[in-house]
Amino acid sequence: MTTLGYTLFDTAVGTCGLVWSAAGVVGVQLPDTAPEPTRDELLGRFPAAVERPVPAAVQPVIDAVAAHLAGAPDDLRWVPVDYRNVSEFDTAVYEFARTVEPGAVATYGEVALRVGRPGGAQAVGQALGRNPVPVIVPCHRILAAGGGIGGFSAPGSTVTKRELLALEHAPGFDEPTLF
Repeated sequence: MTTLGYTLFDTAVGTCGLVWSAAGVVGVQLPDTAPEPTRDELLGRFPAAVERPVPAAVQPVIDAVAAHLAGAPDDLRWVPVDYRNVSEFDTAVYEFARTVEPGAVATYGEVALRVGRPGGAQAVGQALGRNPVPVIVPCHRILAAGGGIGGFSAPGSTVTKRELLALEHAPGFDEPTLF
């Protein structure tokens, strides 16, 4: 079994966590109320991860995520993702979500159509709720029908989702106020 490394890093919105393998990023933890709960949540999701010095290949990912959360949006498509233990359907949903540019949105139903599961909007929402790499897989850019916010499983729930969309200047969202 490949060893997973992890680190916590500071961003404009708080301390985030990143888990990696030799193949790519395995997990991202958005900030909780403090670094300790962020670490606890990350290790709850990835119990095999070991805190390690950040490899040279991973540092640009950390820098890009931090810059994105500071208001310099990047589509982050260049970041390799290791979808270990992720189903084929979830992987298809995540890969489609990665095509949605910062500042743009799609609906759960649109994603379902694009991944060959017409009528599967609820399944898409459930897949996005399991997203192990938020921001890199921009699940926050996927909305309910009619522009409804839908759900968001990261700390802060839909408030965080709205703030990420505002940070990216998505139409219909005000300037960020939470971060």
